[in-house]
Amino acid sequence: MNHFKASIYITKLIYLGLISLVFSCDENTSITTKQPTVTDYSVGEKWIWKYKGVTTEGVVRSDGKDTRKIVSEDGVLYMLIENDTIPVSDIVKPEESETPKYKWPLKVGEKWKYEKNWTSQDGTTGKQSQNVEVLSFKEETVEGGTFMAYTIEYKGTISNSRGYSAKANEVWLYAPEVKNFIKMTQTQDDFLYVEELIKYSNSSNN
Repeated sequence: MNHFKASIYITKLIYLGLISLVFSCDENTSITTKQPTVTDYSVGEKWIWKYKGVTTEGVVRSDGKDTRKIVSEDGVLYMLIENDTIPVSDIVKPEESETPKYKWPLKVGEKWKYEKNWTSQDGTTGKQSQNVEVLSFKEETVEGGTFMAYTIEYKGTISNSRGYSAKANEVWLYAPEVKNFIKMTQTQDDFLYVEELIKYSNSSNN
C-alpha cells in the first residue's frame, strides 16, 4: 500500500468517530465533549470538506471534495457518505476499547493511547498506534468559517502487512458547533494530507 492509499484509508476510518462528538458546557468554566445522541443531528445538516495529499517532491496524489449529509427515511436519520447510507444511531454508538479514538469526556490536557487494527479492501492488514493529547480549545479559522475548536494531536506510527511502516502524526481541529472536525493535517514520512471544512449548513441556515 503506498503513502496515498494508507493515508486515505486511515482518514476514512476515523471520519465516523470524529463526527460523533458534541459540546457541553456547565455554568462555570468546565468544558467537556461527550458523545451525542441521535437527536443532536437534524435533517438537512451538511458538511463539505476539500482535501489534498502531496509528497515532499510536489507530487499530488489526491485532490477533491468530500460531502456528508443527514437525511431521513421512514423517520430514521441516516448520514449519506459518498455511496453509503449509514444510520446515525451507528455513528453515535459508544466505542468499546481499551485504546479508544477518544477518551471521554474530551477536554484540554487529557492524554491517552490510541491503537487501531484494520484491513483494506485488497486484504492488506495494518495497525495504527499513536499517543494522543488534547492541546487547546480556542478560536480557529478555516475556509468554512471561524469556530471554537479543540486541537487534538496524534503522534505515532502506521504499518501494514506489505512491509510499509512510517511515522503517522496528525492534528485534528474539532469544532463542537458543527459536531465535526474543521481541519485535519496528517504527515506520513514524505507525504502530507490536509482536509479542511469549506461549508457547513443545517436545517436552520440552509
